Amino acid sequence: MSAKSRRHHGRRARDLARRPKPGTPPGTLHPPPKAPPSEVSVLAFGPAGHDEVPLPARADLARLPALLEKWPVTWVNVEGLGDADVLAELGRIFNLHHLALEDVLHPHQRPKAERYDDSYFIVARMPVREQPWRTEQVSIFLGPRYVLTFQEGPRGDPLDPIRERIRSGALGNRARPDYLVHAILDAIVDHYFPLLEQCGERLDALEEMEAGVTRPVPALMSGVHAVKRDLLTIRRIVWPLRDALNALLRDPTPLITDETRMYLRDLQDHTIQIVDLVETYRDIASGITEVYLSSVSQHTNEIMKVLTIIATIFIPLTFIVGVYGMNFDSSASPLNMPELRWYYGYPLLWLLMLLIATAMLLLFRRYGWLGGGREQPPGE
Repeated sequence: MSAKSRRHHGRRARDLARRPKPGTPPGTLHPPPKAPPSEVSVLAFGPAGHDEVPLPARADLARLPALLEKWPVTWVNVEGLGDADVLAELGRIFNLHHLALEDVLHPHQRPKAERYDDSYFIVARMPVREQPWRTEQVSIFLGPRYVLTFQEGPRGDPLDPIRERIRSGALGNRARPDYLVHAILDAIVDHYFPLLEQCGERLDALEEMEAGVTRPVPALMSGVHAVKRDLLTIRRIVWPLRDALNALLRDPTPLITDETRMYLRDLQDHTIQIVDLVETYRDIASGITEVYLSSVSQHTNEIMKVLTIIATIFIPLTFIVGVYGMNFDSSASPLNMPELRWYYGYPLLWLLMLLIATAMLLLFRRYGWLGGGREQPPGE
């Protein structure tokens, strides 16, 4: 894991630990630490046109009821979660449940879909293209004539193309709150496919690196672990989002039309496809790890085989040297190593040891232990 990645995960762990104190009443609004100030913008639209209204101050939120009456769909987008008063005022205007608002300000929620009296609360996680890449929480409220979205970070996110479609009138007769929610979720899900494509390219590069590996390569294993970590993150996000979409499809709420349900089913298929790709890539990553470990183990075994053959050859040679290294006095008895008095005794001893070593090498080669000949000795 790189130093930058460790810092990112460390910040996330610290943010998770900065919860309200134990015993705090449920629904208490505590902004996340170091959250940017909240910026509210409104994009109201219908089949006949659209109207964009920035609301820079909290007092400007009083204009929202008039927009709700005038336009079929009012999309209120909040950038930054630093102003709890703004969220509380929006909760009062749209009659949002205080528990849902509390979840908005805890930006590490699991993707989910919860139904309240007259609204739906949906949590998704949107990928942000950084190195290392990260996700930010997008909280969505779906009501009869409105959609509220709360984002952690600034603009320049996957929702910009949706705004352009609204400005150009591309939605047409589908200018409904439920279809807008589908468009937002679809944009979020679609941005996971480039991440998976990057994971696939990284796995291809790792497979090419692995092809000629016979020695330990730390970069290969760290690369595999980085890909598996990213795949696990994507799976942990998309799997509960699939369950949330399934909950939306099963709920007979009038907030979602039959036409939008068809689009939601298609979106659910996309999440299933992502999960399948994640599982496939995880299997490939595991296969790379297994082949790499097998290659390194085979290389180690080859080294051990060579060392074992060398040691085996030296066993009889060591025995011979040990025997003739005994200090028996040959003059005391004719049986005490008479060959020590031979004129050619020393050269003959070397010749004997060379013959033994050569014979053993030929025997090992015949059995296939040196890369040639039969793989097993006769009779086995």
